[in-house]
Amino acid sequence: MNISADQPIFVISVAAELADMHPQTLRQYDRLGIVSPSRAPGKSRRYSQRDVNMLREVQRLSQEGVSLEGIKRILQLENQVAALQRKVTELTEEVARRRDPLDSRIFAAGAAGDVVSLARGQRPRARSQAVVVWRPRALGK
Repeated sequence: MNISADQPIFVISVAAELADMHPQTLRQYDRLGIVSPSRAPGKSRRYSQRDVNMLREVQRLSQEGVSLEGIKRILQLENQVAALQRKVTELTEEVARRRDPLDSRIFAAGAAGDVVSLARGQRPRARSQAVVVWRPRALGK
């Protein structure tokens, strides 16, 4: 049986024990918006493994002297970075899907300055023509 890290399965007492905290601390973090668990019918809190990991991170930061407001901001920024990384991955995959590996344009220029577009594999008619291969620059370079 595979359980997702986002599956809200732990009641507050179990989550508190797993995070080595008092249940009241978890309630306070929920009120402050630091770690907000899912709610089961009847309004009881349900924590996921990801929530428990986040509680452990909150505890570590708190022990290092970071204020609760600072911790909240750090977690917000980490979530924002993770979302942006997912977006970059998604866009990179989209660019790779759309990019034709042979996506380039080939031109021949004659001695008189005339420019002719050539199909892939086509040779220029006269030897006096210069061949130019144009490839768009890759994104981010």
